[in-house]
Amino acid sequence: MISERRHAILGLIIEHYLRTGEPIGSKALCQLLPYSISSATIRNEMAYLTQLGFLEQRHTSGGRVPSKTSFRYYVDNIMKERPISEYEMNKINEALSVNSGDPERLLQDACKLLEEYSHCAAFCATLEDPYDCIQGVDLIPAGNQKAMLVMLTVGSKIKSSLINMPCALDDDFKQRFYEVSAKFLVGTPLTDVNLALIQSAVGVAGGRIFDMLPALTSLCALCDEASHSKLNLEGETNLLSHEELGSDLYKILGLLTEKKQLMELSKRFANSNHSKLLMIGDENPLYEMKNTSTLIVKFNYEGGQKAVLGVIGSMRIDYESILPKIKYIINTVDTLLSKKGA
Repeated sequence: MISERRHAILGLIIEHYLRTGEPIGSKALCQLLPYSISSATIRNEMAYLTQLGFLEQRHTSGGRVPSKTSFRYYVDNIMKERPISEYEMNKINEALSVNSGDPERLLQDACKLLEEYSHCAAFCATLEDPYDCIQGVDLIPAGNQKAMLVMLTVGSKIKSSLINMPCALDDDFKQRFYEVSAKFLVGTPLTDVNLALIQSAVGVAGGRIFDMLPALTSLCALCDEASHSKLNLEGETNLLSHEELGSDLYKILGLLTEKKQLMELSKRFANSNHSKLLMIGDENPLYEMKNTSTLIVKFNYEGGQKAVLGVIGSMRIDYESILPKIKYIINTVDTLLSKKGA
């Protein structure tokens, strides 16, 4: 720990930089400190903080600005979170309640809220579960020889598709279709649902197998979609206003567009011992994100499902205001997912 006076000086320097993006001089610091101290003493203290690695001088003639190390110190020791308003809590609760029964859509809604309240980029990832199975399949008439195929998995993934049907959904067709579903589909791992499995259903479907083919082939596609990890991004363009990212912005946007590295990071974190992590600067494992502040959190639900939410911004974000809102969104999602798994 540094002394109380250096702690106060460093806090003022960081808070000024977070607001303005500019260094602050010793004379201005004199006026902000709650006790009398000379400019010379402040300059000496700033020099010492520089030696400790908390401040850096990017240009010979320029003033000192916070280092990556100082942002971590600020979050852990100086920052005082601003309480989230009741209006904001109600707005978040309302937005997340819409799809509270569908984990994937709930996470996507949370991702949109994170980018809205943080003014950063946000992402959510739902990770594959090799043991997830079909829990139920339904075929709902939609008029004009169309039907809505709906599939629910044990892990609460809900997938649907509007398909063209070559016949009417009469009582005989429905009975045969649900017999096929009960015998060959319900309880089957998503990765095992394929055309070979459908061919084995001919004995039960009989002559109506050809009428069922559009629904069954569509079901194969839905199972394939549900069996893979999925990454969604929101608010990438918010990073364009984070001027301090400089040339790193293009690297970050490239990483977000390509998605592969971010998905791998999400998978590693989901299988780690951490539940929530704020990575500042060089704490980020990805080279492209070494000048960012990245918060990532994981969720476990429905017995084996794993998901990740994250926020990516510059190191010069309003931590005091943003972090409480992010935490409230995360806690609300966690509560809703816990109820879903109960």
